[in-house]
Parts: sequence; C-alpha cells; structure tokens
Amino acid sequence: MPIPAKSGSILAAALALPGIVPSAHAQVTVPNSTLIQFKYLYYRDYQASGGVNNNGERMTVKSPALYLLAPISDSWVFEIGAVYDSVSGASPYYHTVLSGASGRPIEDGRAAGDLTVTKYFGRTALSVRGAYSTEDDYKSVAGGLTLRHATPDQNTTFTIGAGYSSDEISPTDGPVFTRTKNTLDGIVGITQVLGRNDTGQINLYYARQSGYLTDPYKALYGIDQRPDSRDQRAVLVRWNHYFDSFKAALRTSYRFYNDDWEITAHTGTIEWAQELPLGFTLTPSLRYTTQSAAYFYYDPVYDAVGGAPFPPGYFANPNGFYTADQRLSAFGGITPGLKIAVSFPGGWTVDGKAEYYEQRGDWRIGGDGSPGLQDFKAQLYQVGVTKKF
Repeated sequence: MPIPAKSGSILAAALALPGIVPSAHAQVTVPNSTLIQFKYLYYRDYQASGGVNNNGERMTVKSPALYLLAPISDSWVFEIGAVYDSVSGASPYYHTVLSGASGRPIEDGRAAGDLTVTKYFGRTALSVRGAYSTEDDYKSVAGGLTLRHATPDQNTTFTIGAGYSSDEISPTDGPVFTRTKNTLDGIVGITQVLGRNDTGQINLYYARQSGYLTDPYKALYGIDQRPDSRDQRAVLVRWNHYFDSFKAALRTSYRFYNDDWEITAHTGTIEWAQELPLGFTLTPSLRYTTQSAAYFYYDPVYDAVGGAPFPPGYFANPNGFYTADQRLSAFGGITPGLKIAVSFPGGWTVDGKAEYYEQRGDWRIGGDGSPGLQDFKAQLYQVGVTKKF
C-alpha cells in the first residue's frame, strides 16, 4: 500500500499485488470489443512524527490514468496506457522525531506511458510491450515479451514472459550526479480451470537488479548505503470459486517473496465479489502482509547510542551496507478495502474503490518486528469509468 520504490521493471507488477497480470482465466482469445477506461486515484499517508501538519499527514498523490484496448483485426490487438502522478508532501522521518532530520518538502510529477501489441495465432498469443516514465529525478525505459498458449479445450493456459528496464537516477538535492539501475526479470505461470466454478493459477517470478539501488536522498544524510545488486524471487498462487446460490465469487491469493537481502514476505488476500440487483457488484477485500528485515537494516532509535540515528558500529560496518528505510524493516500490514461497480446499458461501467492501510512493527507474524517503527497509515480512493463498444 505505501508508495513503492521506483522501478521500471516490466513484470514487477505481476506479483506486486493480487489481481494484476495475468488474469485468472484460462482462455486465450482475441477480444471482441474496444475498451476505453479512465481512472482517478487519490492517495495519502500519515506518520505522526514525519508529517507536515498536526495530524501527521505526510504524502499525497493524485493520479489520473487513461487506458485503451482496441482489436485492430481478427488477430491483432493494440493497448495503450498513460498516467500522470502528482506528488506533494514531505519525506518520512526515519521512524520517529528522535531519529533524524527529514520531513523535507516534496513537489514532483511523474508522466508515464506504455504500449502493448499482441498477435494471436489461434490458441497462442505473443505480446510485445514498451514503457517510459519521467520525473524530475528519475527516468525509466522498459520493454518486455509475454507468450501465452492455451490447450485445445481452453482449460489450461501456460504463460512465459521476460522484461528489461533501464533507469536513470539524478537527484535534485545535494551533490549532482547521475547513476543507472537495470532490471532483468521473468515470469512463468499456469492457469487451470478446476471445475465449472473454479479456476486456479500459479506464477513464478524472478528479477535481477543491478546498479545504483541506494536511496540518494537518504544517502545525502549518510544513513543509506545498499548493495549494488539484488536477486528477487516470488511465487503467487490464486484460487477463485463462484457460488451459484449466492451469485458471488470468492477470490483468494497467497504470495511468497524472498530476496538475497534476506527479506522474506508473505501476503494473503481474500475478496468477495457479490452481484446485486440493477447491475451492481460489491466487493469487500482484506489483505495481510508480513515481512522480515534486510540484513543491513538497523533501527535508528533502538540501535542508537549518543546521537540518533547512528547505531553502534555504524561507521565501522564490516560489509559497508546500512539502511533505516522502513520499507526494508520487519513489519506487518493490514489492508481492508471495498469496491463498488455498476454496469449500465450501452457498455458503460462506473466503479469506485476505497482502501485503508496500516503498518506496525508488532503486527509481524513469524518473528519480532522492528521495534523503532513509527506506525504508518495510508488511504487510497479510486474512481473509474469504462466504456466497451
């Protein structure tokens, strides 16, 4: 739920959150209609010690997005997306008011676009995708290929994909420099119809990041130095079941994540999509995440002696790596959500979604969380309009 670290990975989103790519159905068929969609997202988060006002509000993001899918023949499909993120607020304190001088004002904007072209060969589909994003201190160029193949009965689909991104980091505060980061990633998966009302899916994901992986703004204060490579692995399992008697679908997923920074994370999600009269669908959801800390993470409050945020042995760290970034700490996080959608004649759909996220060190399951974490809270609201014709 917190704004993720910047990444141009073409496939990273596939396992970042349940319900992204690929969708949990087995068929490989050419879409028979054009779809245009507009979404507007509003996000804000809170951290009592790092806010820019008395209620702890820290960061606000406003993000309009457009998406178009258009079959251009009986075997070619064209997709294009564009988004603009407007970010304002302040960067977080390390964890509490005792642990550092952050809370710097931030004003930034990110413009991004992607283009996907898919060619269908009967039960096989090959997609080629390119993406570009730019902001004041960050640029990313990415591309990828995805191949999907369905069995003759369309009950099983195999997916394999690979992507590459090249990112350029040029911080606007502190020393002027430009560094690069590259990501090579891949995904393999299978989607299976398990019965008239059941589908299952499993995806395996791997990514190799190399280059400048340090947070340049935390490095400015001398509190962040990370390895120049990172191997990431993840497994995503989904199961969906439709209940005829309730006219409702149960959607469940579990995601396991591990990397060579010694972060291990588990994420479980459950959704109940309830059909209602007059074209309405109501979908409550709940997601829980727990993760361990990176091996070079230190707690800037509880490890500090005589002058936070520096822990004992900080300047003599034998591996030379250290971070106080709470995204690399040990914590648990809970996200309840609610989505409502209504379909209208003529191919129109209007939807709205609200999610609340809260993260605490003592909510971690499987071990102790990082004790110095300031509670982190966030809200997300999104509205959308879709037209099929």
